[in-house]
Amino acid sequence: MQGPPPATAPGVPYGSPQQVPGPYQGAGNYGFQAQPMAFPGGFVPPPVQSQPTMDGTIWMPIPPSIPNCPPGLEYLTQIDQILIHQLLEVLELVTDFEENNKYELKNALGQRIYFAAEDTDCMTRNCCGPARPFTMKIIDNLGREVIRLHRPLRCDSCCCPCCLQELEVQAPPGTTVGYVVQNWHICLPKFTIQDEKRKDILKINGPCVMCRCCEDVHFEVMSLDEACPVGRISKQWTGIVREMFTDTDNFGISFPMDLDVKMKAVMLGACFLIDFMFFERSGH
Repeated sequence: MQGPPPATAPGVPYGSPQQVPGPYQGAGNYGFQAQPMAFPGGFVPPPVQSQPTMDGTIWMPIPPSIPNCPPGLEYLTQIDQILIHQLLEVLELVTDFEENNKYELKNALGQRIYFAAEDTDCMTRNCCGPARPFTMKIIDNLGREVIRLHRPLRCDSCCCPCCLQELEVQAPPGTTVGYVVQNWHICLPKFTIQDEKRKDILKINGPCVMCRCCEDVHFEVMSLDEACPVGRISKQWTGIVREMFTDTDNFGISFPMDLDVKMKAVMLGACFLIDFMFFERSGH
């Protein structure tokens, strides 16, 4: 008697077709083990099984290439939720000396999708604090820098509406896919998500009060007319000790599965901007 046929992975819907970006520039090693990609020319490999690296991290299986999708963003076409965990820096905890922020980005199964590392010089970090300009490099499990976030130095006060916060999202580095732009409001945090041509696509509305004991803080992602909810960026409560004595935060991002993959990347950038603007100073 023949046994049952082997199980196969279900089909996964992908996002909207994207424009083919320019040539990709690689990134350096960030302390994790890349999975090999030695395949004959023209052959598109299927997703591989999750394998832990030397430090025990389990990465999300490598998705197949998708036409017109920026390289490395194929992971985002298969998920509707991202969990972001900021790593605790011991030196920063003990001495209050500001270190470059590092984050793990995971899917709902706890598999790492990306690793994010801030690239800012020591003087800027410790002189400008959470208002500092920064470059954030987001790396996939092949060691490629697939997304780069750039925040210029801007005013961090609602009393100065002429120089509000902004963040540029590139995927891959050198190819802009969108912007996150702060909108002036006397008491509410408001942002607009724009595409690479600076056309308004989505709105983000936050609460008036950021400090909520034992509760998550939600930023609602809305349609352009603010009539329909599209997604959510949530700063998750991590416990009284961690909230009081550190500035390490956990975030969750939810969006529709079929949202344009570039806009998913820009929402990811919006999460980092929100972290620096409202929650980076909490540990001090």
